[in-house]
Amino acid sequence: MYETETELQDLQTLLDASLGRSTAHLRSIITGERSLTAAQLARVLTGMCVLVLSTVTAKGEPRVSAVDGHLLHGRWVFGTARGAAKARHLSVRPAASVAHLRGEDLGVFVHGVAEELNPVDGPPAPDWPEVHRYLHGFYGDNSFDWSDVVFYRVRPSWMAVYASRPDQLLGGSERAS
Repeated sequence: MYETETELQDLQTLLDASLGRSTAHLRSIITGERSLTAAQLARVLTGMCVLVLSTVTAKGEPRVSAVDGHLLHGRWVFGTARGAAKARHLSVRPAASVAHLRGEDLGVFVHGVAEELNPVDGPPAPDWPEVHRYLHGFYGDNSFDWSDVVFYRVRPSWMAVYASRPDQLLGGSERAS
């Protein structure tokens, strides 16, 4: 868990606001008993989580693919090869949606904008050194050619969490956090 108290508060505000402006149908599925708080979500989403990433082609056609996702400071971070189709899509149309699913137990759904963290032709994001250290620690030096990988962070405008059995996801820990 890398989130500060302020980041958790911001994430909780986003979760609450997103659900508040969702359809009645979604609100009937994602209830207090079938969701997680921001703090609980940060405890559950540690390490690498497979994300389904949705981008859009120049013709407006949706494309999905899978990426390694890491929840860092309340935001998804993911990478791909600089020459990948999804990198080309995001460079000109940065709107993206991501979903992380664990069977029927957990669903985390995000819509937002993908921000490039380590661009070739400009300065890196201010926190790129910290993110880079985390990723290097996770993947190691020899996992891939680091110069060929572009990393993104999703700045979410909407986020929802479904958890069918929160207590099981939390390892039976108390629900009140």
